[in-house]
Amino acid sequence: MKVMVLGAGVTGVTTAWYLAQRGHEVTVIERRGAAAMETSFANGGQISVSHAEPWANPGAPLKVLQWLAREDAPLLFRLRADVNQWLWGLEFLRNCTPARTAQNIRQIVNLGMYSRGALQKLRADLGLQYDAKTQGILHFYTSQAEYDAAQEPARIMREHGCELDMKTADECVAIEPALAQCRGSIVGGSMTPSDESGDAQAFTTALAARCEQAGVKFLYNTTILDVQASGGQLDGVQVARGSGEAGGRIETLKADAYVMCLGAFSAPWAKKLGQSLRIYPAKGYSVTLPVINEAASYQVSLTDDEYKLVFSRLGNRLRIAGTAELNGYNTELNLVRCQAIVRRVKQLFPEMTDGEGAQFWTGLRPATPSNVPYIGKSKTRNLFLNTGHGTLGWTHACGSGAAIADIVSGRVPEVDFAFTGMPARGHSMLLPGMVKA
Repeated sequence: MKVMVLGAGVTGVTTAWYLAQRGHEVTVIERRGAAAMETSFANGGQISVSHAEPWANPGAPLKVLQWLAREDAPLLFRLRADVNQWLWGLEFLRNCTPARTAQNIRQIVNLGMYSRGALQKLRADLGLQYDAKTQGILHFYTSQAEYDAAQEPARIMREHGCELDMKTADECVAIEPALAQCRGSIVGGSMTPSDESGDAQAFTTALAARCEQAGVKFLYNTTILDVQASGGQLDGVQVARGSGEAGGRIETLKADAYVMCLGAFSAPWAKKLGQSLRIYPAKGYSVTLPVINEAASYQVSLTDDEYKLVFSRLGNRLRIAGTAELNGYNTELNLVRCQAIVRRVKQLFPEMTDGEGAQFWTGLRPATPSNVPYIGKSKTRNLFLNTGHGTLGWTHACGSGAAIADIVSGRVPEVDFAFTGMPARGHSMLLPGMVKA
């Protein structure tokens, strides 16, 4: 088939790759001048199956209330006169029960393990270079209450096959000696040795180049203006191509099937087609610092659970990312939140950095209330969804791309996951025309 992928972030490009591998003629539409220029540009860098506990969990409502007045809060709700934000918030609260949290962890872990395996195979097959590190991810806790609360989610993750071992403070320092700088604050940790890290932008641009070699067509600087549907299916996408005084050349592009990988912008476009996607932009921040003291700099990817920050080593750069601000589609840098990240880094690693040379970035993560993405069929017959990955877009990209390529091709994906618009795996017959992958 002729398949059009909407969006060239890490999810869109992996989708294009797997579709092309299944024999489809693929075109990717992207409003920016290159791949991975928005949410995938400077994220935390972790391939983190172990980061499976959703924001919506039994302890979240109290924390959110405590954080409401804090400008530097890890999760900041800026209450707005926005019905979508309020509906998202209500659904978030519904997902904070122990039963729903356990169910969502299962979905996130299953997709994460499948995706990590797909990434590892892709890296081996193509020899992609993106500052990958395969030393695992170490979560460390500086709060005894947070460490105690982590025991049950860890048990659930292990139950579903995630290799996750609880560690003492001394064991954390043995794994990553740079933590000796804050040993007195650490109460314990957990280690996932099979997790990884790497530069999502470098990966995406490298894979986009391989996609082009495989025949995928990328239409950059192409802005979607409208979607045209009739008879329950998508007939075409009206776009403006290029730029300039005239605002670009307007034309309608057509395909047999379309895959929506538009991140936080998926919800408004889906709404035009009569489908409600509970996706809301969660503005995340990252700081990239140069390595100035190699001996005091971390090598193992880390997660600071109390402050919801992740640390990745990308060659001679230190990437620290985290926090979430629910404030609509605003992409302005909030320097208070940027400086809060730098302050925490200097507190933990006083010998590693003085904060000089910091590069700040912000991007809109497409967050669902459950942290479980939409992957599968939409209500529009020939439109498929691969969106809503929140903080785990890089972690889930390869698995999501492989799965949606299977679904578009009429196959059942190999991963046990609640795909949108499809029966649960193992509980129903295949849909008409579908075969096992």
